[in-house]
Parts: sequence; C-alpha cells; structure tokens
Amino acid sequence: MGAVAETMNRKLNAALSPLRLELRDQSALHSGHTHAGTESHFDLTIECAAFAGLTRLARQRLVMGVLAEELAGPVHALSIRAMAPGES
Repeated sequence: MGAVAETMNRKLNAALSPLRLELRDQSALHSGHTHAGTESHFDLTIECAAFAGLTRLARQRLVMGVLAEELAGPVHALSIRAMAPGES
C-alpha cells in the first residue's frame, strides 16, 4: 500500500471508525491517463454507523470531507460505496 492509500486509510479510520474499510488502488487500470502510474484512482467500500439515516449523497459528502486534502491533490478519482451496518 502506498503513502496516499495509507493516509486515506488512517484518516477514514480516525474520523469514522468504520466496521469495514476496503480501499483499492486502481491507478494501474488507468494507464494512458494523465495521472497514470501514481496513486490517483481509488475504489472505496466503507461500512460505518455514522452513515445510518443518511442519503447516499450525504454519505459520499462525509467521506469526501474527510479526504478533502487528498481529493484536492494526488487523488484524481474516487469511487465510493458507503453503507450503514446491515446494508449490503
């Protein structure tokens, strides 16, 4: 796991205390793109109690707020699947 992914994992764990956190670096799948070869494209699956009662958009905004610094810099794309406990 690279430095960007480690930072993202640390921030998400600290802010949201997720029950499940899977962050996959998919940068290699985007060869030929401007940001290819760097930690720039990620897929995130996260399950935490903080998402209970929130809309899909509100959940994504919460995650994006936690990762605002990374999204403004090295991260070009982030796919988010955010669930409350018991959802699939």
